[in-house]
Amino acid sequence: MHRRHLLRSTVALALVAAFPKKLFAEMIADLSAVRGDGSQVTIPAGVLKDLKASLRGRLLLAQDPGYDQARLVQNPVIDRHPALIIQPTGVADVRTAVNFARSLDLLVAVKCGGHSFSGQSTCNGGVQIDLSPMRGVRVDPQLRRAWVAGGTLLGAVDHEALAFGLVTPLGTVSHTGVGGLTTGGGFGRMARRFGLALDNVTAVDIVTPDGLLRRASAKDNPDLYWGVRGGGGNFGIVTSFEFALHAADRQVIGGTLAFPIERARELLQRYAEYTPQAPDDLYLDAWVACPPGKPQVCGVNVCYSGAARDFDKVMAPMRKVGTPLADGFKAIDYEQLQRATDDTDARSEGNYTKNGFVSAITEANIDDLLAGRSTDARRSSILYFQHCGGAIGRVPAQATAFPHRHALANMMVMTNWPVAADAQPHMQWARDFWKKLEPYTRGFYVNEVEGNEGASRMNANYLGNYARLAALKRKYDPTNLFRLNANITPA
Repeated sequence: MHRRHLLRSTVALALVAAFPKKLFAEMIADLSAVRGDGSQVTIPAGVLKDLKASLRGRLLLAQDPGYDQARLVQNPVIDRHPALIIQPTGVADVRTAVNFARSLDLLVAVKCGGHSFSGQSTCNGGVQIDLSPMRGVRVDPQLRRAWVAGGTLLGAVDHEALAFGLVTPLGTVSHTGVGGLTTGGGFGRMARRFGLALDNVTAVDIVTPDGLLRRASAKDNPDLYWGVRGGGGNFGIVTSFEFALHAADRQVIGGTLAFPIERARELLQRYAEYTPQAPDDLYLDAWVACPPGKPQVCGVNVCYSGAARDFDKVMAPMRKVGTPLADGFKAIDYEQLQRATDDTDARSEGNYTKNGFVSAITEANIDDLLAGRSTDARRSSILYFQHCGGAIGRVPAQATAFPHRHALANMMVMTNWPVAADAQPHMQWARDFWKKLEPYTRGFYVNEVEGNEGASRMNANYLGNYARLAALKRKYDPTNLFRLNANITPA
């Protein structure tokens, strides 16, 4: 074995020695890139070679294998080309990437799961820092803590925690990146019982724009700890999360109750009446689906983590709507339910979303929602109420940067269309429809921003928390290096 290894090594070294040095030099050329302010900058080939040599992970340029896969995000409408992509394997590489980007004031995008529908995790001409190599979960069942690497997808956290009868309330699609989800909020099927994902963060390790690794917790850098929980990606790159875990039965009751569209008004009325008083262990989303060329339907999606014997009583108010088209409630493994709405072919359709938080669902809201629903056979649309309240609403609005503790639900308009079709008519329909619905909202979910909100709109959205966030931004990111997000303007 040693001889074979020596032979291979000797041959490899001989090939390298015989290879023309000039050709090696030509493999990396000067590179044109974009700064954060939109101006152009040329990165010399020598600088790129030094960057490549300093990384344990990969540096990808447009001609490199893996570049086209790495630059993609979930929404196929977004087709952007970073000048370079850095795939760090750990904190050292993240620090190198941040220091490099800051030294040239490059436009920076940070990618974890790539779920931002508006493409905030990629860019044209800048540097994309792709955290996908940084994945892993460690659970301590005695301490009820999970340590989660910054590039991890939430399904991995569910899998590891549930093995010990524990859970932390992350999102509702298992291939969502933990980092973006958590720093912006993190609504999950058990959030009404245990709080948002960010409410369960006990500490983070974060590389701030100055390239330093900082720990943020209630004791360490408490101002940064406050801001990371709701301020999105404004303050740096979280390389590790520490989550509190909670005891929970692995088996829950989940599924869908669906009705013909003629029952939509009654369904939404009952939903509006019942959800404010629903028990914390009931997560209940209401929806109206308008599929192309098929009958429109309405219904509710459920995750119930309470005592199974009480489920019929808990669901009785919604079953009064009438005879359902489908009653799909069943006992199900929570991890399986978390995968139930995964998109296995995410890039087959374009998508666009508008959203806002509602404190109540009024008759006028229901009127406008039903009157404006799409009948266009070229697209699919879903009008959605994601259930909030419960433990989420019992946290003071100023306790974290996330202020929307008033919300009964996150109201959404989502539309999809074939990827080959022109996106503009469908996006414009959603925008026009949303203009009628937005007056019923108070603030929006920063994880679903378009990236062009502006300081005044962001100020209004943070409901009194903006001034503190702007001061933090000035302290940690005065040049706005991390601007591809629900951006906070440095004070």
